[in-house]
Amino acid sequence: MTLIVNLDVVLAQRKIKLNVLAEAVGITAKNLSVLKAGRAKAIRFSTLDAICEYLDCQPGDILEYRNDKDKE
Repeated sequence: MTLIVNLDVVLAQRKIKLNVLAEAVGITAKNLSVLKAGRAKAIRFSTLDAICEYLDCQPGDILEYRNDKDKE
């Protein structure tokens, strides 16, 4: 199983900087950067909700599932 984080794509489409989003949703830019890079082990639903509300998007716009079998 592979989860792909497309937060950088959504941010670029909306021309919003990472630190602006971090301040708006109430988390550190460092933690948001970890999420954006796909290194986060978990994300709280409240954080995901706040991100989606601020960016006016769906969770599926940010997170994508790819089956490892699709790589072959």
